[in-house]
Amino acid sequence: MADWTVLDASRIAAACAAGSLDPGDVVSAFRERIGDLNPALNAIVGETPRGLADDVDSLRKRIARGESLPLAGVPVVVKDTIWVRDQRITQGSLLFSDFVARHDALAVERLRHAGALVIGIGNSSEFACKGLTTNKVYGLTRHPMDPALTPGGSSGGCAAAVAARLAPLALGTDGGGSSRRPPAHVGVVGFKPSFGAIADPIGFPHAFIGLQSIAPIARTVADVRLMFETIAGADPRDPQSIDLPSVPEQPARTLRVAYSPRLGLDVPVDDDVRQCIERAVDALRRPGWTIADADPAWPSGANEDALMPLQHTGLAGLFGAEWKRDPTRFDPDVARQIERGLQWSGADVARAREAGLQIALTLAEFLTRFDLLICPTTPCVAWRHDRLGPETIGGMKVEPRGHAVFTPFVNHAMAAAISVPCGAGRDGLPVGLQVIAARGRDRQLLAAAAEIERELGTFAHH
Repeated sequence: MADWTVLDASRIAAACAAGSLDPGDVVSAFRERIGDLNPALNAIVGETPRGLADDVDSLRKRIARGESLPLAGVPVVVKDTIWVRDQRITQGSLLFSDFVARHDALAVERLRHAGALVIGIGNSSEFACKGLTTNKVYGLTRHPMDPALTPGGSSGGCAAAVAARLAPLALGTDGGGSSRRPPAHVGVVGFKPSFGAIADPIGFPHAFIGLQSIAPIARTVADVRLMFETIAGADPRDPQSIDLPSVPEQPARTLRVAYSPRLGLDVPVDDDVRQCIERAVDALRRPGWTIADADPAWPSGANEDALMPLQHTGLAGLFGAEWKRDPTRFDPDVARQIERGLQWSGADVARAREAGLQIALTLAEFLTRFDLLICPTTPCVAWRHDRLGPETIGGMKVEPRGHAVFTPFVNHAMAAAISVPCGAGRDGLPVGLQVIAARGRDRQLLAAAAEIERELGTFAHH
């Protein structure tokens, strides 16, 4: 059998639509690779999606009818927090270990309409609330390059699956960086669209109210763009959803770009990551990109600690009663968040909401002066999976969330951001370059990210 797993999504779709490649052969190739590699990775969890054979047969008929199918025959992995019809979706929680989704999430429905085939479910941390992909239902997901390391979280299963070529596309979620940091750690592309750019009216309630986006993950920016355009758009059932304006593509070299080595925050960055990011920025400047050194001037006290009451109380509101009945059913780290959420006062939550608003206003103002903001996706490369985060970064002791400092502000600003591979740090481990744009400028961001990918060339991809 030919190894169709080396093909990107656009080539698979074109070949299937033209009749030169059968979707069943594509599925067989990827399922065989999953069988070979996934037992060691644990990136894809649960059963093979029910009805996959029927989906393939139905797709063959649609192709024969000449339907326009931009993702014809393309396998997709869907995060274990997103509903997939007739599939067990657990959120990595024992509370939902027997839950079978009645409907597809809207993004999944749109993927199917475009001809994509759901080939597996990607492992997630419990309730997508941890920067390490592990849970009491399915266990630990390992890094494709080194089984002693973690791909991060919470979309670590999806990112690891794409990096290991278990699927060309994955559908994650991003409430604070969950689909940017894991892609950065494993060397693939992760895109957090503007809040509301992908309508999401069907599925579980979650802790990230007003923050979470459905997030495409792929090996290339082109595949992320293809996936995003397939699933983007408002829906009348989701009052927070928006239709994005069509933006004429502008050469990225003519854009106003800012580079902030630490996103304007007083936080440490490992030397290998700093050097890798600096090389990437220098590589962009050489062909004529105008990149200014500029930091957002965040309000006093702006840090993730000021925002965490929102996540903690969100979890407590959803699962506090179950935690009181039996805290042992929860991941201990998630249980601690729930316990803390039950202790926060209404005034604490109000202060956190105000902190988020001031962060949003600061970034929005900054992005009136610049079209794009470049910074690291993470301050460190992947770490050992037996701990929540690295103990030190940049030679300084850090809290367990020290690895996550550069992504959450984007969610509170409702802005768009993408992580693009930009080279390797220590031990050859991947480093991600985060590129941020104002809310609604997703298409301009994706076009610029494609140029960044081209300019950085092969050294950016491990």
